[in-house]
Amino acid sequence: MFTKKQKSPPSRQPVAVIGAGVAGLAAAARLAVAGHPVTVFEASGSFGGKMHQFELPGGYRFDAGPSLFTLPKLVDDVFWLAHREPSEYFRYERLDPITNYFFADGTRLTAWADSQQFATEVEQKLGTSAAAVTQFLGRSGRAYDATAGTFLHKSLHKAGTYFSPETLKAVAALPSLGLTGTMHARHEKAFANDPRLVQLFDRYATYNGSDPYQAPATLSLIPHLEHGIGAFYPEGGIYAIAQSLHRLGEEFGVKFRFNEPVREILTAGDLVTGLRTDQDIYDFGVVVSNMDVVPTYRKLLPQQPAPERTLGQPRSSSALIFYWGIAREFPELDLHNIFFSADYKREFDAIFQEKTVADDVTVYVNITSKKTPTDAPAGQENWFVMVNVPHDEGQDWAALTAKIRGIVIAKLSRSLGVDLEPLIKAEKTWTPPGIAADTSSFGGALYGSSSNNTLAAFLRHPNFSSRLHGLYFCGGSVHPGGGIPLCLLSAKIVAELIDN
Repeated sequence: MFTKKQKSPPSRQPVAVIGAGVAGLAAAARLAVAGHPVTVFEASGSFGGKMHQFELPGGYRFDAGPSLFTLPKLVDDVFWLAHREPSEYFRYERLDPITNYFFADGTRLTAWADSQQFATEVEQKLGTSAAAVTQFLGRSGRAYDATAGTFLHKSLHKAGTYFSPETLKAVAALPSLGLTGTMHARHEKAFANDPRLVQLFDRYATYNGSDPYQAPATLSLIPHLEHGIGAFYPEGGIYAIAQSLHRLGEEFGVKFRFNEPVREILTAGDLVTGLRTDQDIYDFGVVVSNMDVVPTYRKLLPQQPAPERTLGQPRSSSALIFYWGIAREFPELDLHNIFFSADYKREFDAIFQEKTVADDVTVYVNITSKKTPTDAPAGQENWFVMVNVPHDEGQDWAALTAKIRGIVIAKLSRSLGVDLEPLIKAEKTWTPPGIAADTSSFGGALYGSSSNNTLAAFLRHPNFSSRLHGLYFCGGSVHPGGGIPLCLLSAKIVAELIDN
């Protein structure tokens, strides 16, 4: 059993972290545990970034951004590193069921935690053999096991990564696992007899803001995160992850300067020398930016040459989110619910080719009051309702928001057999421009660049600057990508780069 009193680690170089999103919090905690004096500069009044929380009138609490929690070990690892017992900071449960699926033809399917139970459900509801589903999920798991250690846990921009036996093994494994071509082609080959099952697995491209009709088939390993390792819910909601990391950081001396946006990263020659804010100039030889890489260069390093090829990579999708206080309960719904469109190809073409939204959309409904009853008044629910949309390039978001709101209400009303509009008692909307303004995410893109080509992983910005000594990067816009697990891995990679 770990104790809370440990010998202090050796003193190391002070570090500034720009941004208190989940990657910034994890990087700060890791570096502080390693003995670095750490100061986190955050433009807003609190921590969390996209992972913040808020309330609407009437007693409805919401997690604003991420809603799915996988690979909880990546959070636990930060506490184990600090010789702390993770459960003393936050607890979580494995979900069962994981997701309720509602297809356009009226079919309903439940994704159970047990892969065999899920496979049986698919066979009974969709007609695809349980053996085919089990085989696909097994291959997804083998792909994850073969590649994650290299492509997610290590920097892809250090030569040493490519000369390890583990990397050679991972690359050699890809063809035998059928992970060439696109995600959609891979899923069509596996489930040619049922487009509904193809659509179900295609949706995992949205986990990093990509298009399954373009994204490489290597992303077909994503289902393993849920069906092999598990999907989880933190006690108190997703915001509890940020709270726990903030608490750990403070215990190890991390200083948080809220409402103090960084205006410039200061340099001298090829060295980082500090930061400038409206309040002061600070000396730092090591700076970690958890800010989106595009505004980091455009706003904080205006005098430095920017990696234009990297910054010009196609952006990921964004989201239009409606937060609704709903004046009744729906027993047929659970924490995670997906209402599919009838034409997935049309939906993704609209997002990625036409930079708009189709007339029929897939709707995700997250209801944390199913797990945390105090998130809504008794007999009511808090609905986080999300639609995938393009990142902001100057579209008329007022018109698109009004259009999508009508589509979503009609779709959910039809699927659930209820007139939904009168049940909405509180409401807030988050659009791509709002996401960009609130979180410094370029264009409101949720995951930085998209993964819509085979080399996308290698074209992401590295976790360090090749030009400026002492400058590092973490968060969803750099390697290994967006989403809670990958942001936590970026923090791990950065901490290891700084101390190795």
